[in-house]
Amino acid sequence: MGKMVKVAQAADLKPGEAMTVDAQGTPIALFNVGGAFHAIHNTCLHRGGPLGEGSLDDKVVTCPWHGWKYDVTTGGCKTSPAAKIQVFPVKVQGSDLFVELP
Repeated sequence: MGKMVKVAQAADLKPGEAMTVDAQGTPIALFNVGGAFHAIHNTCLHRGGPLGEGSLDDKVVTCPWHGWKYDVTTGGCKTSPAAKIQVFPVKVQGSDLFVELP
């Protein structure tokens, strides 16, 4: 098991929203998909775009720079199926959101 790092308050992220956080130097994009929280690396594999600033449609985020699409629940890339973005487990404790870093 990795290290759990507090990154936000659950109330700060409404369903359908995204936010970016820094977890001890790791850029993370947090998403609320229907009340479930998900975290992926914030850097798009294509050209380094900020995924947390992209548009979220259900569980798919679209990079704001060049339109690459990722499933935020699995990290799978819809644009280039061989690619996969790093996913971080999210845990809710009380009102706090934690991500697990390797």
